[in-house]
Amino acid sequence: MKKIWKFGATAGFAALLMAGCGDAATPVEEQDTETPAEPPTEVADVEFPVTLTDAVGEEVVIEEEPGAIVSMVPSNTEIAYELGVGDNLVGVSDFDNYPEEAGQIEKIGGQEFNVEKIIGLQPDLVLAHESGLGVGDAGLQQLRDAGLNVFVVNNAVSFDEVYDSITVIAQATGTMEEAESIVSEMEVQVAEIEELASTIEEPKTVFLEVGSEPDIYTTGKGTFMDEMLTLINAENIAGDLEGWAKMDAEAVVAADPDVIITTEGGYIEDAVDQIKSRNGFAEVTAVKEDAVYNLDSDMLTRSGPRLSEGLMEMAKAVYPEVFNE
Repeated sequence: MKKIWKFGATAGFAALLMAGCGDAATPVEEQDTETPAEPPTEVADVEFPVTLTDAVGEEVVIEEEPGAIVSMVPSNTEIAYELGVGDNLVGVSDFDNYPEEAGQIEKIGGQEFNVEKIIGLQPDLVLAHESGLGVGDAGLQQLRDAGLNVFVVNNAVSFDEVYDSITVIAQATGTMEEAESIVSEMEVQVAEIEELASTIEEPKTVFLEVGSEPDIYTTGKGTFMDEMLTLINAENIAGDLEGWAKMDAEAVVAADPDVIITTEGGYIEDAVDQIKSRNGFAEVTAVKEDAVYNLDSDMLTRSGPRLSEGLMEMAKAVYPEVFNE
């Protein structure tokens, strides 16, 4: 019997863990946290053929468990490896760098991908991504016209939506048990961090810098990093802006953040020192208190299993006195 799954039906596995407050600022490593008592009702073994509705409303019928998979963005690749189907990947994007094994897989391009190469790889499943729509629409249709199963994964902008992404890729690959474990662990990690953050009596203000040339870019409402600051009980000085937005250096100085976080250290030499040396920044609290940090961009922006680790790294940077104990 064909089982039909609607994308987005399993938003979050253990929501009950997301609420609740701690009594004391105990280090996260020492807290005893149990996994959710009630298993998610939607988790079940996938029976192929399976029909999935993707992020653009297309119904994709997957006749049998896919043996060869092309992943078109790094987040899909990271999810595939966590689900245990990394060995099935025959093609990945030019930007895939985690895990290390992904670097050895055939590259198919970026937003402008090589249609002929993908078709030549003869994948049973192509995991596309909503963030690539617009530029890649015509190419995706060519893949469909060639008879390939193309599934467009949602462009997640919150933890709950990441849980959906993991779940739907699991549905497509027959790995629901693995998805349950991954999402439950992430929810536990997030709940632990949020609980400890709730004990912080004086929230800090934070400026997140994700670009600096030629203009300074930050992250406002509707982004992972803004949600992360909320979860760790900190205030985003750009919280009134939408998405990825430009912010004048003068506005940053006027806001006088307690902490500055940059994600450019992976490709800009001395990113932290460059921020500290800007005109006027010497009087910013974050600079005076030597609270300017570089964090791994991938762990803070990729909608995959490492996002909860990125949340912890942010918490340690903003509140080292609480999360580094």
